[in-house]
Amino acid sequence: MPLTDDAAIKALLERVRTIALVGASAKPERDSNRVMGFLLARGYRVIPVNPGLAGQEILGQPVAASLAAIAEPIDMVEIFRNSEAAGETVDEAIAAGAKAVWMQLGVINQSAAERAEAAGLAVVMDHCPKVEIPRLGVATPQ
Repeated sequence: MPLTDDAAIKALLERVRTIALVGASAKPERDSNRVMGFLLARGYRVIPVNPGLAGQEILGQPVAASLAAIAEPIDMVEIFRNSEAAGETVDEAIAAGAKAVWMQLGVINQSAAERAEAAGLAVVMDHCPKVEIPRLGVATPQ
């Protein structure tokens, strides 16, 4: 069952340090760019993932081509893709050893969520950390 309880979502956001943001955009007007900037400002390590921008930088962070291309441990994969495409990203997150997947507002893929949970990952669907962090009073990572 995806996390819906405020306390569980807050606990997840407080233990996460490194976030791979799949679907990152270099365009400042895009939600993924604004959320990435918010997370960086809050002290999270954010690795943008976008195969079309691999090797470039978004908000000063080097862009990875895929989750598999990230050498460091990933606490959470944030998914800025449509609900159908989220399934493939969840499978990649499982393979990469991520501890959690977070599907953005409007992104719901129940079968992918079930696969992630079966692999031991925490799952959040149809939420935005930029909304949840201030609403829940999440402490900044140390």
